[in-house]
Amino acid sequence: MDNSPSFAPFATIICTIFALGAINVPLIEARAFFVFGDSLVDSGNNDYLITTARADQPPYGIDYPTHRPTGRFSNGLNIPDLISEQIGSEPTMPYLSPELTGERLLVGANFASAGIGILNDTGIQFLNIIRIFKQLEYFQQYQQRVSALIGVDETQQLVNQALVLITLGGNDFVNNYYLVPFSARSRQFSLPDYVRYLIREYRKVLLNLYDLGARRVLVTGTGPLGCVPAELAQRSRNGECAVELQRAASLFNPQLIQMVQGINNEIGDNIFVTVNAMEMHMNFINDPQAYGFVTSKIACCGQGPYNGLGLCTPLSNLCPNRDIYAFWDAFHPSERANRIIVQTILTGSDKYMSPMNLSTIMALDSRT
Repeated sequence: MDNSPSFAPFATIICTIFALGAINVPLIEARAFFVFGDSLVDSGNNDYLITTARADQPPYGIDYPTHRPTGRFSNGLNIPDLISEQIGSEPTMPYLSPELTGERLLVGANFASAGIGILNDTGIQFLNIIRIFKQLEYFQQYQQRVSALIGVDETQQLVNQALVLITLGGNDFVNNYYLVPFSARSRQFSLPDYVRYLIREYRKVLLNLYDLGARRVLVTGTGPLGCVPAELAQRSRNGECAVELQRAASLFNPQLIQMVQGINNEIGDNIFVTVNAMEMHMNFINDPQAYGFVTSKIACCGQGPYNGLGLCTPLSNLCPNRDIYAFWDAFHPSERANRIIVQTILTGSDKYMSPMNLSTIMALDSRT
């Protein structure tokens, strides 16, 4: 595939569909959107799997338009939903959904699966989850399915013009290196060596995505791993963030940015854009009141200290107003926090988005 993205009008693809008479779709200009990663961006794939990493019961989805669980680890919309809003697209459906057929395929697909990481041994306790290289295999399969609808050339164009989001890394620490004392990976690697290993493996994932046709990719770093309610409940005495997990994030994120810049330099184009989730989260963790939250330590849904122990279930404590909590459950931001994050992805400075924000991406792509 050509190294540089080509963003010819999406209507070309639609016209091809009419010519083939394959499916009946409206004329739209929205670009396709593809999502890879873990529970921060999973929109329901794990509901179709035998796994404990699921968000398929109330009160998950309490603020979603249907007020029902959708498999999103949120009280309502998640980050991919909100990015879809910004690019003028319908929300991407889980790839495993039997409803993802025909014209719906042209919107894109969400391949993410809660519990996964960069490494294949991350999240083994969750059993049947879609590990990252399986997600990439599904992306290949997706392209074959779309090729049968609109042809190979048009499918390549759709993929080249698409926006891609990938969110990985947090579970490689929380559900691997630090999962238990003296974990296998912590015996194998010192923390700095483990981070370097993760970065090398992540690089392979990103290059694989590029080989599969991705030409605009948002790559999120880890959030403040030591500040989520789950870690406060287990590792914090007075509400301070867990030092060792914060150290892990502070090592990982700068190396991720450096690695992404290196790939872009090799390719000769800004294919990959890093999202500094750590900085975005720390704004409302350090000063929740400035963002309209009453707390950034206590989860809305959960039990135990900081509502950070165990899963969010129908029996859990539940806050009456989700909009004033930065965290929905022990690990995941509330919909309102997600909206703040996506707004920063859209318009944030180079402190948050490198080398450019999503608004700049959309402006550039609309002119080419």
